[in-house]
Amino acid sequence: MDHDKMKTISRKMNIYMGVAMSLTLSLVGSISSGHFTIKGYIISFIISTVISIMIGFVIPISEICAGACRNHDIERHSLKGRLIESLISDVVYTPLLTLLMVVFNIAMVVKNSGGNAQIPFLPMFLHSLLICFPVGYVLIFIMQPVLLKYVFKKEGIDIGRPGDRD
Repeated sequence: MDHDKMKTISRKMNIYMGVAMSLTLSLVGSISSGHFTIKGYIISFIISTVISIMIGFVIPISEICAGACRNHDIERHSLKGRLIESLISDVVYTPLLTLLMVVFNIAMVVKNSGGNAQIPFLPMFLHSLLICFPVGYVLIFIMQPVLLKYVFKKEGIDIGRPGDRD
């Protein structure tokens, strides 16, 4: 597969995964905080999506995953490969997104309380991370192959041929 086609696929996957992850993790985070509002969810979703996409353009997740699979002699997109790739993606995205969203949510609660709310950062961050990390992992594990198949099809690539996905 040529370099330009690979870059196009990578960009589309970055955007689709960013939206899918943000949609779900913003909902999980908002609900688990105990302060769910539609407005808060939408704002969290938008911020999370922008951050996710920015991370994806800065950090070459696909290349990192490919290297990890190569280094451990694991076939990419096999079950073992997907487990490792999902973990790498989750480790890169989820802690950073969780951190930023917790900071945002604390700022919103403090602002809405007129500065009277005292929310301890570390317990809220750890609580959110303990919830979002496994949810993010499962989401990545399920959504990545589905979205990859969709993007390949949209790009006119037959994913049944060996070598098309490497």
